[in-house]
Amino acid sequence: MTESKKIGKLLEIMARLRDPESGCPWDIEQTFQTIAPYTIEEGYEVADAISRGDLAALREELGDLLFQVVYHARLAEEQGHFNFADVVASISDKMVRRHPHVFGNETGIRDAGQQTKAWEKTKARERGGKGRGILEDVPAALPALMRAEKLQQRAATVGFDWPEAAQVLDKIEEEVAELRQEMEKSPAPLEKIGDELGDLLFALVNLSRWLKVDAEEALRGANAKFVKRFRFIEKELAARGKTPAETALDEMEALWVKAKDQL
Repeated sequence: MTESKKIGKLLEIMARLRDPESGCPWDIEQTFQTIAPYTIEEGYEVADAISRGDLAALREELGDLLFQVVYHARLAEEQGHFNFADVVASISDKMVRRHPHVFGNETGIRDAGQQTKAWEKTKARERGGKGRGILEDVPAALPALMRAEKLQQRAATVGFDWPEAAQVLDKIEEEVAELRQEMEKSPAPLEKIGDELGDLLFALVNLSRWLKVDAEEALRGANAKFVKRFRFIEKELAARGKTPAETALDEMEALWVKAKDQL
């Protein structure tokens, strides 16, 4: 079966699922809003398969993600807005437009860094043509760390950025001091503490951007490391006939140090 026929079969399956008379009752009831959480979830499952190096799972998860695209396109087609072919044409046109050094006559793009700058300039021209500010199309639904980094990257394209990483570190120290000041108040102003903590997190993301470290990936790695080390503590305690709830903090701390040495 050719690629086009395989795609056509998938579109036919989606149409059958949404058929008002003979389709699936659950699928018939769905809307853009109800499907959106599944779309986000499938994106994370793709990322998880990649992080685990599981290519068999990646193949399956990419199929699930593709089905989400087909689903939204079908909903739009039913409402008379656009169809799957329009989605394909739109992204094809965009990729050609944003790669003039590949599909056109533009020269001077010699590495990925230069291409990133050229890409952002093209996007800026497109936003300007639509009367948008430079931050308006950074999706609000992105994970907070990821969105913070994208907002900072976008602002940096017009020169709104720290000159060097050392100044970002200074900003982090400033935010820590402000957070500490609020925490020391009695009673503690929880709303203000939340504001200051948010400023600190934003500054930390800025540092990760300067260090060329993906903040989302860094935190995901820290999460995985914490899980691995805490499981080590649980295993060690189980060998002693104990659970974490039955163990003093200093004993668990000693095991944590041991876990850090081994894992």
